[in-house]
Amino acid sequence: VQLVESGGGSVQDGGSLRLSCAASGYTFGSKGMGWFRQAPGKERERVAGMSVGRTYYADSVKGRFAISRDNAKNTVYLQMNSLKPEDTGMYYCAASSVPLWDWNWRFGSNYNYWGQGTQVTVSS
Repeated sequence: VQLVESGGGSVQDGGSLRLSCAASGYTFGSKGMGWFRQAPGKERERVAGMSVGRTYYADSVKGRFAISRDNAKNTVYLQMNSLKPEDTGMYYCAASSVPLWDWNWRFGSNYNYWGQGTQVTVSS
């Protein structure tokens, strides 16, 4: 399984970016996908997760970020709007071998595969 993120970059406060995560050797099916991020000097934190028909968001991004997927392209997206400087960090895509629910999507230990990350920098 290989996950490759793209779409990161530098934007101003209030800007938007769309991250992509292309998966190979992995079929979404009923399994879950997630996005996590890590800022310098901070622990990795959950951002968003999804399984079929369900999406989950960290409180800090709710209403601004949207996770989606294109099964035909085997790609997961993270649309990020109204970006803030505190959204700065390395963003990682992750794939789970099980469906995700509200009680398990937030824990990195429930994901089996991780991408290499894409950097997002938001300046004020």
